[in-house]
Amino acid sequence: MIRAAFLYMRRTNWQYGRHSFQETCQEIAASISNASGVHDVCSSVHIPFMFKLGLQDGNDVAVSLNYLEDISHWASSSTQIAACSFEPGTVADVGIALRILNQTRTPFAVKGGGRATNPGFSSTTGVQIAMSRFSEIVYHSEAQTVEIGAGLVWDDVYAALEPHGVNVVGGRISGYGLVVDTVQTFELVMPNGTAINVTETSSPDLFFALKGGMNNFGIVTRFTLKTFPQTEVWGGLITYTADVLDRVNIATANFAASNSDPKAAIVTGYIYALGELVVAEALFYDAPTTPTGIFDEFLAIPSLTKDVGPRSYLSFVRSIPQNDISGIRGAFNTISATKYPLSFLQSIINETLYWGEHLALECTALVNYNVEVFLPTHLSHNTTPTAYPPSRAHGFMPLEIYFAWLSPDSDQCNYDAVRRSARTLQASANSVGDITNPALYPNYAIFDTPLVDLYGANLPRLQAIKAAVDPDHVMNLAGGFKL
Repeated sequence: MIRAAFLYMRRTNWQYGRHSFQETCQEIAASISNASGVHDVCSSVHIPFMFKLGLQDGNDVAVSLNYLEDISHWASSSTQIAACSFEPGTVADVGIALRILNQTRTPFAVKGGGRATNPGFSSTTGVQIAMSRFSEIVYHSEAQTVEIGAGLVWDDVYAALEPHGVNVVGGRISGYGLVVDTVQTFELVMPNGTAINVTETSSPDLFFALKGGMNNFGIVTRFTLKTFPQTEVWGGLITYTADVLDRVNIATANFAASNSDPKAAIVTGYIYALGELVVAEALFYDAPTTPTGIFDEFLAIPSLTKDVGPRSYLSFVRSIPQNDISGIRGAFNTISATKYPLSFLQSIINETLYWGEHLALECTALVNYNVEVFLPTHLSHNTTPTAYPPSRAHGFMPLEIYFAWLSPDSDQCNYDAVRRSARTLQASANSVGDITNPALYPNYAIFDTPLVDLYGANLPRLQAIKAAVDPDHVMNLAGGFKL
């Protein structure tokens, strides 16, 4: 499949508007500083590291390792064959590239960690911008903030901050609210190529929009985040087999209904693969020891594997499998729930079994539903308005739906299935919840999710900000949820 794609590339001259994509790549390469790089699959632009790919026509094509890394995503279904990749090393070079992309009307994409599973959201057949050179981490102990580059993944940040005894709000589990609630400054290259620092006082509209509004307002190159004291934590992963499923459900429902400790959180993952249903249970407490009884129900259940105890936060994160299924095709979707009673958990299990068994014969290798249980107060930590969530009047929790498969021929089958499953589960969640149809989490939502389902009453304001910041619709040349 890879060979066929590269063979197609050698025989195709990407054309869009008046410029070919290759001409745009060459123009960017000729305009940027030595701190940045452009990588072309056929080595027509400077390529420091290459290997040869033998093709069926008997010829070889030199392929840049930098290029392959730049276009690659955690889910192979999100990887597209770009005309070239561009690794900016300075803010000025990001601005130069944006101006050229606007002038030539060349499609582009911006990739940070590469975890987006929606096709075209961070990939393109045009110019792939890879932010990997923005990898600096600068901790300011007096201000209790950290500056992080847009090319990092959370593990990099946790590792750098660990010696300082502090941490940031990163992935799923935190007692400090959402990541966007901790952002102090965005370093932003606007669609016209101008670089600015966006804060609540300098640009309140943009500050609001960048907190959940996705890639509609330019390219963020750095974030300044609050830091918080971090001791050792207690937690890890337990896996259970289907014969104890009822006990796991009861423990999950009881925890969701009774926990009031902001330091405690769980993620109950229902997984169907290879003809079996298993549960992956992540337990977390933000201290080295737990209060008596808080996880006892889970710990008393016979388990297949158990790796829990006091450890560093970084060790905890690494104990939860993240990359064991990388490199295959995949899709996320989501619903939002306010409660997880037993009846709703049973609906989730029914979906896991139905799609796992039904699609195993047709198109799917794995189905996974992750129940993320947070306190209702986890949305109460903001001090300024944010694009997402549009309302914080009621606490709600995202349910992550993830399907994985092998063949491109199975794409539509799986996209249809994750949509149908989300509709079924949202109806079930509405029937037991405090409110109906809470806003959907944009990072989990499938690519054709209506914008109003993400941003609710905030949508008109976001669209007005987008029109003011990007009158030439530069960011519409990139994929994503477009305002």
